[in-house]
Amino acid sequence: MTLLSCHAPVRRGRPAEDAATLRYHLTYVREPEHAVDVEVVRVGRAPREFLFSQPGAVASVSAFLEDGTVRTLAVEEGGVLLPRDTRFLRYRYALDAVIRKRGPDFFQGSGDGDARHVAGRAYLIRPRVVPPGMRVELSVAGTDALLPWPPGENGVYRLRGEDLVDSGFHGFGGRRCQVRLPDAVLDVAILGHFTHLSDAAVCTWLGKAAEEVRTVRRAFPHPRITVRVIPAPGHPGPSVFGMVRWSSPPSISISVGQDARAEDFARDWVALHEMLHLAHPVFVPRVPWLSEGLATYYTEVARARSGRQSPRRAWEELLGGFARGREGNDTRTMQEAVSQDGFSLAVYWTGALFALHLDVELRRLTGNTRGLDDVLERLAARGGSSTFGAFGAAVDAVAGQPLFNALLERHLSRPAFVEQAGLLEALGVQEGPNGVSLVPGRDSLLRDSVVGRRSHGETP
Repeated sequence: MTLLSCHAPVRRGRPAEDAATLRYHLTYVREPEHAVDVEVVRVGRAPREFLFSQPGAVASVSAFLEDGTVRTLAVEEGGVLLPRDTRFLRYRYALDAVIRKRGPDFFQGSGDGDARHVAGRAYLIRPRVVPPGMRVELSVAGTDALLPWPPGENGVYRLRGEDLVDSGFHGFGGRRCQVRLPDAVLDVAILGHFTHLSDAAVCTWLGKAAEEVRTVRRAFPHPRITVRVIPAPGHPGPSVFGMVRWSSPPSISISVGQDARAEDFARDWVALHEMLHLAHPVFVPRVPWLSEGLATYYTEVARARSGRQSPRRAWEELLGGFARGREGNDTRTMQEAVSQDGFSLAVYWTGALFALHLDVELRRLTGNTRGLDDVLERLAARGGSSTFGAFGAAVDAVAGQPLFNALLERHLSRPAFVEQAGLLEALGVQEGPNGVSLVPGRDSLLRDSVVGRRSHGETP
């Protein structure tokens, strides 16, 4: 797996419709090349210091002063200080020029035909310090845009200042479809053309992935999210890459092979993996091995629970992942593996092994009545973000006794994956020359409950 997921606190709710301090006007232009013209109007005691969260593509901005003069200000180290009497500022984010110079990129820009994809943090300037209670209005002209936030009356987005800090992924142009679940809506932008895929096939694929998330959580984690699908030229298979941004609500973007066919989605895991990140809280500060481990573990579990793959195939996928993660980590402890490798395979798969072990121990201690799903539900009831310590406390509460710290110490202090053999033996998961076989074992009932078929909200 080569996915990355960037985590920041989730903030829910929309602001009251009071006076905005900043008004953003975005205009999508096509001539001479695709670009976004940005105007930011200051109202009242608006901030003067601005910055790009991901700088490098905009070299200067124009400040329009009260006396009618215009000053060109260089963007230095990503920031700019406006004169006190600045009424508004303007600049152009030259999408096509950035793509040509740096290559297609999820953050700086990508797209196909008349559609473009870009991260808000790359092209939207924001206050260096966001005052509490800041209100922002944002409008888009020139094309149909899919931003993370639901538009209000007359298409105006009414935001909080902090929405600019993680402004998610944005799509300009393209086509739209919508996935409706009993408890959620996915607004989808298809940003380009596919050789064989219809828009309906794309939305059907995303809908099935969303339903699989509902085998892990009692309800889809957010009532509305946005998903952008970007064609990847030269790729015949399904998803190439995916990422979730913790805007409010979250936004997901997925690169899909331009020559993919509808039947290829039967073996896709990327969309499900990204949506499963919504099922766990955002950890502050980040704990990549835990967040990626949870999503990686549940990617295989949820596909078995939905019936998309057999239980035996799910265990084959897990064992194959453990083997890939173990390569080059025969002597390092789990602590060493996850602290040195950023988002390596060891991070994903040591985290997945720990998630499996945690799920099994919770089921064993509670007579198979509760498991890791219940930990996620408990944390979700407290909000969208959590600390590592709060996660451990929730595990202990579900277990009814101390569990988390002792199990974590066993994994972190010993060679990575050393716990795998004993755990799988107890579960009755055997790997031989003919592949994986499921045999009676001490915890085989727990094994079967982990990956057993279930529908939305059903407990094992």
